[in-house]
Amino acid sequence: MTDLETRPAPPHAGALRRAAPALLGFAAVRALGLVALALWSAARGSSAHTLLTARWDALWYTRVAGLGYGYEVRLPNGDVHSNLAFFPLLPWLERLGAAVTPLSYADAGLVVATLASLAAAWGIFAVTEHVHGRRAGVCAVLVWAVLPVGIVQSMAYSESLFTALAAWSLYAVLTGRWVTAGALASLAGLTRPVGAAVVAAVWVAAIASFVHDRRAPAADGASAWRRALGMLLAPLGAAGYVLWVGHRTGKGPLGYLDVQAGWRNGFDGGYAFARFVGDKFTSFPSALAGVGLIVGVALVVWLYVVCVRQGQPLPLLVYAGVVTALALCASSYFGSKPRLLLPAFPLLLPLARALARLRTPRSAAVLGGVAVASAVYGAFWLNGSGPP
Repeated sequence: MTDLETRPAPPHAGALRRAAPALLGFAAVRALGLVALALWSAARGSSAHTLLTARWDALWYTRVAGLGYGYEVRLPNGDVHSNLAFFPLLPWLERLGAAVTPLSYADAGLVVATLASLAAAWGIFAVTEHVHGRRAGVCAVLVWAVLPVGIVQSMAYSESLFTALAAWSLYAVLTGRWVTAGALASLAGLTRPVGAAVVAAVWVAAIASFVHDRRAPAADGASAWRRALGMLLAPLGAAGYVLWVGHRTGKGPLGYLDVQAGWRNGFDGGYAFARFVGDKFTSFPSALAGVGLIVGVALVVWLYVVCVRQGQPLPLLVYAGVVTALALCASSYFGSKPRLLLPAFPLLLPLARALARLRTPRSAAVLGGVAVASAVYGAFWLNGSGPP
């Protein structure tokens, strides 16, 4: 599907039935990961529940839910870690969940993440089925589930929520539901800074559609207005929060950048990441890690090139490109980069297509083996350095 025209979505009836194999497979992979985490944590004397809900970023989200914004930590080196760096949609949902149930903020966040991961899996299936067919859609969901950092999908983090909103926004674009696409993009912009990728996808696709209509007029005025309204809605979430932070800090529209600078986050075109990789080659053991990082980045770039060559729809290419660029070219903590790439699911479509061409027993064996390895790695990872 390389043209600029959208195609209508299939009828609502049977949508869940078509997605059921993907969702059941996703749930099975996530259950395997949680069992592995529980067993590993028990052997080490740690709490799997704490690892999923009360460490790293999950703590910051629950603090926002419980105390609001304004909490910060001043480090000895002068850095200031402010909770203004964390976008508000997940804390809002945690607060809502705690208000209407007996759950704590942390457990409400875990419930939100669990439900959002299923919604994300369904969205990934819907997008892939729309572009490459049902079998590829099932494979795409399972490949996303068995990623080495897939355990993050089961944590009280915002990745699953963001991926769900992004996937369904992209699906709405592909099916010509522009107002829905814009509204979901706005919510994605309230979830993570990388919400800019969803906004970019909606805007580029809408502009391309307007250009297409000028060359071959076919759309009615109502359709054009819906497209324009979708474009208007898309950036409201991210822009609203960033402007509010600027007002709150008294530093104007760029105040959010100062907040991120306190965390040593910023966009430097990949310079800091390149230096980090280069430093690995100062000794032999760490040089192996450096080689692994280079291979990993090369694989991500290669997958994107394949996506382009296979004629992936424009909004998917824009979205995946922006997510990848922000993940690889930001000066954020380098151990977080695989997690930051988790929402870039269009990169997995070439792998899904390849698996879909295999016989079912062979593709099941491949995915099953990778799922076991991913579950073991996730348990090891969270009981070690973890995803900060």
